[in-house]
Amino acid sequence: MTIVSPSLDLSAAHRALLEQVPIGEHSVIDAETVGYEHEGLPLEGYLARDVQADERRPGVLILHDWHGVGDNVRMRAQMLARRGYVAFAADLYGAGVRPTGDAAPAEAATYYRDLPLLRSRVAAGFSWLQQHPAVDPARLAVIGYCFGGTAALEFARTGAPARGAVSFHGGLIAHDPSDAGAIAASLLILTGGDDPVVPDEAVVAFENELRTAPHVDWQITTYSGAPHAFTIPGDERYRPLADARSWRALVCFLDEIFA
Repeated sequence: MTIVSPSLDLSAAHRALLEQVPIGEHSVIDAETVGYEHEGLPLEGYLARDVQADERRPGVLILHDWHGVGDNVRMRAQMLARRGYVAFAADLYGAGVRPTGDAAPAEAATYYRDLPLLRSRVAAGFSWLQQHPAVDPARLAVIGYCFGGTAALEFARTGAPARGAVSFHGGLIAHDPSDAGAIAASLLILTGGDDPVVPDEAVVAFENELRTAPHVDWQITTYSGAPHAFTIPGDERYRPLADARSWRALVCFLDEIFA
């Protein structure tokens, strides 16, 4: 493990957003890169937590977009750590695999074509977080951005013992035959009203599948005028209002499921 200085490893846009979340008076937020593996493949995640906490805290697994572990999930991990959670940004690609440009959608496509692999890669990060000594293993959630939002929902379909799964502008894949009946987590889906990746018909198809599993607790919120990637600071598609609203929705959701 390598200890890093929280916030100093972030871009200016990400640092500015992070500073909107206050740190508790007696809190000390620390972060570190974490090596782990899945079926022999080396992975490198990012852990943020309050090292002054003297009791086990709820854990939040964070899943990256198609660029891999980067500033956005590192920032979100620190934001969540400031709110008292143990936050772990899992690596779904492999150590050192951080694609840019056209290589990013190509890398993500590998996993879209192999959803069992995607689910098991998420499971590796979930298991690592679940076993961390600072984490209450009975209080875990999974959240994801873009590609990671899809991954969070796919992981929920395994019946994983997470209390909640959250997708920020993630792709919504309806399954036929449906496996929605296996979902045990509450679902929060936060999507953009102007997102060509998730058109209205995809939202309706996903809702209709969830309706076939009446026991599943789910909610979908659509933000007007928000395109894909509306929570990514520094991206031209970033929408501060939709980002702020979706963050507040996450905070309320976590408060509820961990109560």
